[in-house]
Amino acid sequence: MSRASRKYLLSLLVFGSNGIIASQISLPSWQIVLLRTLLGGTLLALIVLGARKRPAFLDHPRDAAYLAASGAALGVGWIFLFEAYKLIGVGIASLAYYCGPVIVMALSPVLFHERLTPAKLLGFAAVICGAFLVVAQGKGVALSPWGLVCGGMSAVMYAVMVVCSKRASNAVAGIEASAIQLVASFAAVAVFALVAHGSELAVPLSANWPAILCLGLVNTGLGCYLYFSAMGQLPVQRVSVWGYLEPLSAVILSALILGEALTPANVAGTVFILGGAIFCEVAGKRRGAEKTSRRLAGSRSAGNLAA
Repeated sequence: MSRASRKYLLSLLVFGSNGIIASQISLPSWQIVLLRTLLGGTLLALIVLGARKRPAFLDHPRDAAYLAASGAALGVGWIFLFEAYKLIGVGIASLAYYCGPVIVMALSPVLFHERLTPAKLLGFAAVICGAFLVVAQGKGVALSPWGLVCGGMSAVMYAVMVVCSKRASNAVAGIEASAIQLVASFAAVAVFALVAHGSELAVPLSANWPAILCLGLVNTGLGCYLYFSAMGQLPVQRVSVWGYLEPLSAVILSALILGEALTPANVAGTVFILGGAIFCEVAGKRRGAEKTSRRLAGSRSAGNLAA
C-alpha cells in the first residue's frame, strides 16, 4: 500500500470519530463547524508560516484557486450536512451525503478520463449497498423536504470538493495545500454564520473546550492534512470507493467507545463495504497487470519482427 493510501485510510478513521466527539459538544451545529474550521485552519496556517519559506501558491495561483474552491465546498457541505442531521436524522442524512462519491465516480470518465469497468461498477454497487445497511437508521423520522434538500446539497458539495481538489496539480501540496483548503472552508462558514447568526457568535465558557480543541486541532487540522494531501495522489475512483470506509469506521468506533450495539444490518454492511472496496482494487490492479502484459508482449513481438 502506498504512503498516500495509508494517509487516506488514516484520515477516514479520524473522521469516523467526528460524531463521537461532536456529541460531547452542546453547541449548535453551525457553531461546531465554525470552530472546527477556525482551529484546524489556524493550526495549519501557523505551521506553513513557521516554515519561513516562500509559499508555493504564490507561484501557482490557478492551483491555489482550485484548492480554495475545494475547501469552500467542504465547509458549505458540512453546513448542509449538520442541518440535515437535525431535520431528517443522522442515518438518512449520512446516506444522502455519501451519494457524493456516486456523483464523483459517474463524472470520472468525463472529467478525469478514468474508465468505469463492469468489475468496478459491481464493486461500487456492493459498497453503496453496504453504506445503506450501515447508516440507514432513520425509520420513523419525519422527512422534512428542506432536510432532504440539505442532504442532497451536502452530496453535491462533496462531489465539488473532490473534483476541485483533483483539478489542482501537486505544485501546491502537503500542509500548504491543506491549509489553503481549511482556511477557505472557514471563510465560507464564517460568511454563513455572520449572515444567518450574526448576533449569536459568542461561544459560552461552559462549552466542552477539550472536545472542541480535539475536534478542531486533531480531527480537522490533522485529519484534513492527511485527507487532502493524499487525495491528489490517488485515482478519483479509489477516493470515491474508499470514502465509504468513513461511515463504517464511525459505526465500529461507536460500538467500541460508546457501547452501541452492532445490528445484523451493520455487520452485513461492513462485509459489503470491505468486500466491494477490495474487489474494486483487485479488479483495477488485475486490469492494469493485463495491460502491462499485453504491452510487453507487443514490444517483444515488434522486437522479433525487427530482428
